[in-house]
Amino acid sequence: MSEQVRERETRRLDRVVVRFAGDSGDGMQLTGEQFTSETAAFGNDLSTLPDFPAEIRAPAGTPAGVSGFQLHFSDHDILTPGDAPDVLVAMNPAALKANLKDLPPGADLIVNTDAFTGGNLKKAGYAADPLTDGTLDNYTVHRVPLTSMTINAVHAAEGVGGAVNKKEAERAKNMFALGLMSWLYHRPTGGTEGFLKKKFAKRPEIAAANIAAFRAGFNYGETTESFSVTYEVAPARMRSGTYRRITGNIALSYGLIAAGELTKLPLFLGTYPITPATDILHELSKHKQFGIRTFQAEDEIAGVGAALGASFGGSLGVTTTSGPGVALKSETIGLAVSLELPLLIVDIQRGGPSTGLPTKTEQADLLQAMFGRNGEAPVPIVAPQSPADCFHAAIEAARIATKYRTPVFLLSDGYLANGSEPWLLPTSEELPDLTVTFTTEPNHTGPKGPEFWPYQRDPETLARPWAVPGTPGLEHRIGGLEKADGSGNISYDPANHDRMVRLRQAKVDGIARDIAPLEVDDPSGMADVLVLGWGSTFGPIAAGCRRVRAKGLHVAQAHLRHLNPFPANTAEVLRSYDKVLIPEMNLGQLRTLIRSQFLVDAIGYNQVRGLPFKAAELAGVLEDVINQ
Repeated sequence: MSEQVRERETRRLDRVVVRFAGDSGDGMQLTGEQFTSETAAFGNDLSTLPDFPAEIRAPAGTPAGVSGFQLHFSDHDILTPGDAPDVLVAMNPAALKANLKDLPPGADLIVNTDAFTGGNLKKAGYAADPLTDGTLDNYTVHRVPLTSMTINAVHAAEGVGGAVNKKEAERAKNMFALGLMSWLYHRPTGGTEGFLKKKFAKRPEIAAANIAAFRAGFNYGETTESFSVTYEVAPARMRSGTYRRITGNIALSYGLIAAGELTKLPLFLGTYPITPATDILHELSKHKQFGIRTFQAEDEIAGVGAALGASFGGSLGVTTTSGPGVALKSETIGLAVSLELPLLIVDIQRGGPSTGLPTKTEQADLLQAMFGRNGEAPVPIVAPQSPADCFHAAIEAARIATKYRTPVFLLSDGYLANGSEPWLLPTSEELPDLTVTFTTEPNHTGPKGPEFWPYQRDPETLARPWAVPGTPGLEHRIGGLEKADGSGNISYDPANHDRMVRLRQAKVDGIARDIAPLEVDDPSGMADVLVLGWGSTFGPIAAGCRRVRAKGLHVAQAHLRHLNPFPANTAEVLRSYDKVLIPEMNLGQLRTLIRSQFLVDAIGYNQVRGLPFKAAELAGVLEDVINQ
């Protein structure tokens, strides 16, 4: 590939937001992922937002079938994938139609002119060609015949020749676009070529075709007069250490693997595929060398039942799902509460109700996790705040589950699951020791001598002993019927039931003594307004706070990792501020809990659009609340 640089202006930028958009068959996710990989290798801080169509295969060329990938990269730490793209690559009219509303005036727009045919314009809903009717006058438009140039480059490439047909050559147009963007932003290229050779190792002619298209796109940028400016974004200053780019689902998978190693328990995943949680099953199935067993059950109920059975047998049981699956698993989760066994319920939240928006994000399962079972059935809840934080949240959920003998909800969401950021790999010394000790001896003296009482509790944690089935002398009965305190025998005694219900609640409440206090970011110490968030709202809230503080206003931020129980100092923090604002991607579920538990008249800001908040949006809301 030519490295010669024409005489043209190169501008230094501190941040850029790029969005690739095309039909779901155009390879936009692959293009975005590879551009992200090269950006990570270059040393920029980054945050991504993949956007998938919900339909398995929407009609080609229609807005419903558009797939997008947004990347925000910078020379400093960033918190979100960006509010709006600085440059949009639109592979067809439908991609332009679906994304133009997000493009600010003056932004760069790279358009595949070959796709703007009469038929494609009609499928996208255009009555006239937007390239000629003035629709795009407010943007810097670069008209590039991506498809035809790709086909010509592939067929002319040495070693390709007639080995690929026209359709196969055309499929490489996403690599032409990637090459052009790599040139425009001075991205490394060697990694992409290596990636293509490896990905298509079994079909070297396809690898050669994609590499030819990638090089052609890069060289087109070198030779065309369409681009008078290129851009540079310097590497970000980051803590020393080893980094890799990671998505939330992969980080969560690694956290579960680490939890298995730290507890010294075999990890068992019983699950049923569901968007957007399925990647965890795929990833864990690759790591059998760590003693991990993955079981794809016939349905959600069987998946959680198998996971709970594994916990009864002495494994760390895990089940993964999304909101619709939680509804089906609720009876077995209630059984886990009654059995008082560790079980991790990983809920990658998506839009609802019912099947809702499978590929879109939402925070709408908090109340379902809190109360979605019959009877009094308290379950601890942990929520990660960023893709990389999913690793640590998984370990924390496992710590609580095994120490307190309880099922634990881990609430991620589609935004975290599919988004990515740099992850500083921790050392083994930084991770907690979660070694589990099983009961191996009788713990009670009965009329006939030593015996095992499965519900005799630890006085500090109120956790019951965990005995592996088959341990001599520790035979015991468990099941869904209420147990007698201590012995575990079936009991219908009203006073005993009242006591057991209160003990299970007290056990969960007591976890508050064992979690970190709620931290507050209040740089000036002069804020009257506190913004309280949970889960994936962390990035947008923090970015919005930065914008407000840059204007000289004062605002405090606190973010909850533990949602049940809340940290012990939560009431103190909330009552230290005149106003509490809670932004959520639901209609006010955390606000409902805060108001009921702490009698704080919190202000809600809520949206359920299937998209994360924008920093500018939250900054505007914050200014209004501060100035009221």
